[in-house]
Amino acid sequence: MRFRYGTKTNGRPVQKAIVYTQDEHGINFASVDKDAVYIVDRLKANGYETYIVGGAVRDLILGRSPKDFDIVSAASPARIKKIFRNSRIIGRRFRLVHVYFGPKIFEVCTFRSLKDGHTSNTYGTIEEDVLRRDFSLNALFYNPLKQEVVDYVEGMRDIRNRRIKPIIPLNVIFKDDPVRMIRAVKYAAATGFKLPFFLRWKIRRQSSLLAPVSTSRLTEELLKILHSPYAAEIVENLEAFGLYTYLQPHASTLMSDNPAFRERYMQSFAALNREKKSPVIPGEALAVLIRDYLEDRIDWEADAMENYKTAFMDARQFVLPLNPPRAALDLGVRFIFAEHGIIIKRSRLLERGKSWPPNSGGEEDNVPEADPSEPGKKRRRRRRGEGPAAASAPSDKGTEQA
Repeated sequence: MRFRYGTKTNGRPVQKAIVYTQDEHGINFASVDKDAVYIVDRLKANGYETYIVGGAVRDLILGRSPKDFDIVSAASPARIKKIFRNSRIIGRRFRLVHVYFGPKIFEVCTFRSLKDGHTSNTYGTIEEDVLRRDFSLNALFYNPLKQEVVDYVEGMRDIRNRRIKPIIPLNVIFKDDPVRMIRAVKYAAATGFKLPFFLRWKIRRQSSLLAPVSTSRLTEELLKILHSPYAAEIVENLEAFGLYTYLQPHASTLMSDNPAFRERYMQSFAALNREKKSPVIPGEALAVLIRDYLEDRIDWEADAMENYKTAFMDARQFVLPLNPPRAALDLGVRFIFAEHGIIIKRSRLLERGKSWPPNSGGEEDNVPEADPSEPGKKRRRRRRGEGPAAASAPSDKGTEQA
């Protein structure tokens, strides 16, 4: 164990961070994505302090395989873009870079400051950046080249003690960003860590702050939950804290009023990723949100097409405030009908050229696909039955294969 020092205003040295070696943090380097290592190496070679950060470091320490590898650097987005030709600058308020390696996307963000508070969108230093992150278990910086973990907030100790500790003061953490309540509960469910008493109390007391949050942000969070191997545990915890009603108010009401519906609804989530590793195929995730509601409303012996139209419109109302594209909802509804042996062909209700979630399947036939090697250009439109898109497009049987 080593220490990183800074300097006080009076010139005296002060300990800033703990640096853990490979023997101490236990990360298996073989589990680190080689392309993420390459990005860190290139940026460091160009003179920019760079690390893998966030949930990937947490999962590596816990011995899990990270789903994504986020990277943070002292390099500006323009400089990152110049170093990596296979990249694209995104964002409006705060610009960051997506670096593409085939189907993989790595998000590279510049250190942010505290100039405008904990939701600042101005560039800063690593010491400032760490203090604007939400919880200590997600605020560890990993240098894969030296295999070191840099810890400014005692995040390693919190992981070892299996607790979720906020970095931002409790009186502002959820007022600044109410979605952090969802994340806190999600992290607890996914890791089995404990939420301290005052954090639990604050979440219950301030849950109503989620009411004005935009539909797009709530949709993004629910998508992450649906594609998590811990979806059932997360939804159960969100419901217990009174948060799920802001994501799926109709389902939350039915769970409160109908214990039988609650049991079936939670079983659907549990079955979504039974083995914790199986991929979610197109339509399956969204079907979980609407399956048990439609099961109680549809007469499966009646006319199939009329049933489909009714199911489609009922499902759209049921998932509010989420507003997925029609193509995505169609996939989910057809998936459920296929479970009953009823084949519904693609409907004209679809808004062609949209998919939800992005790049996960759906109505792909006429979607111009971006070329990661040349982010500013579009590939030609694919014809039906041609190339890789045909292999991934959903079949008329509604039982797509990932």
